[in-house]
Amino acid sequence: MLYHFSEVSDIQVFIPREKQNRAEFPAVVWAIDEEHEYSYYFPRDCPRIICKKTDTISAENNEKFFKHSNADIIITLESSWYPRIMNQIIYRYHFDDTNFELFEATAGYYISYEVTKPLHIDRMEGLIERLFKKGIELRFTPNLYPLREAILTSDFKEFGIHRFNNATKV
Repeated sequence: MLYHFSEVSDIQVFIPREKQNRAEFPAVVWAIDEEHEYSYYFPRDCPRIICKKTDTISAENNEKFFKHSNADIIITLESSWYPRIMNQIIYRYHFDDTNFELFEATAGYYISYEVTKPLHIDRMEGLIERLFKKGIELRFTPNLYPLREAILTSDFKEFGIHRFNNATKV
């Protein structure tokens, strides 16, 4: 099963479209697998950094990014987004994976060049509690730039930086 997350509750059909930040890429429908769906338990425009601990993490990166945590996944968000996250309702659209192909395994992204109809729609609230139930640690900070800089200047590879253009400018 694959999913698409939206703040819109009544999408009847997903039509392939071009992504603004990938002008050279063909129009597609994007989906995510169940293992990685947690990365979309947020308002669409919410900037966030996701760090994932793997078996191959170096001792240095473990110390740098996971010190004082037993969690394998840490999501860091800007504090100003907390009220919106607490009150956010999102909709999880279920897709048959037949017409999708794996695009990026690390993030769990799939794409389809076909018009896609959802099989089912779930209304989801209590997003922070859902993350906690998955054993994910949430961290809030006034600004994401220091963490982003630390990641990008390291050799750490198991991360995702989402909607960073909406982060508070330094």
